[in-house]
Amino acid sequence: MKDIIRHIEAIIYASAEGISLKDLREVLQDSLAIEIQKNELQGFIDKIKEKYDTDDFVLQLVNINDHYQFLTKAAYHPAINQLQQHKDKKKLSQAALETLAIIAYRQPITKLEIEQIRGVNCDYSIQRLLEKGMIQITGKADSLGKPLLYATSTQFMLHFGLSSTKDLPQLKDIVSEENTIGEIIE
Repeated sequence: MKDIIRHIEAIIYASAEGISLKDLREVLQDSLAIEIQKNELQGFIDKIKEKYDTDDFVLQLVNINDHYQFLTKAAYHPAINQLQQHKDKKKLSQAALETLAIIAYRQPITKLEIEQIRGVNCDYSIQRLLEKGMIQITGKADSLGKPLLYATSTQFMLHFGLSSTKDLPQLKDIVSEENTIGEIIE
């Protein structure tokens, strides 16, 4: 029984938009290969709700529109609001995303090479990417003036769920045949 309750908790926690009793029963049947009656499942959910209603947990189990999900308790909403405001300040601009893409695919690369590809000055974008920890300085080029070389950081890999740069989508995966200009001559 304790194992079933833990599975229910995990499933609800992993359901970002919440999960209905019907879907929860189906997932449990598929994953644990056991038949759970609706009233029995409701009993398990009531036990979980009771557990999370104590002061020991910052989350609570709520039912919104017949979907169960874990939400933070109201006492923590001001802190969560601050977190959201903090995250909003950290969003990358289109220019920064373009610069980041160039660095990701052409690393290690100098600022001059990035600017030649983009056609505009990239000082601000590079500075913001460095501040956010998305890129790092990996050394200096052997060319005249010894410009800095930039590459993606571990933070970049974690943020995008990559284990190496080989996991980046290839151009052939992104560009479709329909995105060609002019007529295709056979």
